[in-house]
Amino acid sequence: MRVIAGSARSLPLKTIEGSDTRPTTDRIKETLFNMIQNELGNSFFLDLFSGSGAIGIEALSRGAEYAVFVENNKRAVSCIKDNLLFTKLDSRGEIINADITKALLKLEGRMEFDFIFMDPPYNQEYEKRVLDYLRESTILNRNTIIIIESSLETNFSYVEQMEYQILKEKKYKTNKHLFLSRI
Repeated sequence: MRVIAGSARSLPLKTIEGSDTRPTTDRIKETLFNMIQNELGNSFFLDLFSGSGAIGIEALSRGAEYAVFVENNKRAVSCIKDNLLFTKLDSRGEIINADITKALLKLEGRMEFDFIFMDPPYNQEYEKRVLDYLRESTILNRNTIIIIESSLETNFSYVEQMEYQILKEKKYKTNKHLFLSRI
């Protein structure tokens, strides 16, 4: 796994061993960032369920101003720290080692994010709980784009009832990205 483009281009990134994380492949990561590249400059990026931090680091490398990484696994947090230091992007990133609810509460009133990316464990409805929380959250601005990486089977029929609109859906062989904004 590596940084695809930008200031840290081609630098290799560490991942943690085992099945606790599913690193996004370089091909899927490149497709994702090609879709958001034009809006990424000077943005604030929130990477939920960060794993190795590869998505947030890619955002920073491509011009995001600041990224917050939320991860509950201590080994993954150590991996994110190492990757931020190695890519020399550590001054533009912050890691919150907490569960999602505590981390989101900690961010309230501190900043607004232009992008919120989440790649939660599949088929456990974490994305639904996060979207429910974000409905009333101050960490979104009028134009925040929420990107969810999920299994192909994940049903998002409820999002319009939660006052989100689907901007785009991109399916791959084994998973998909769903792009949302608040209505």
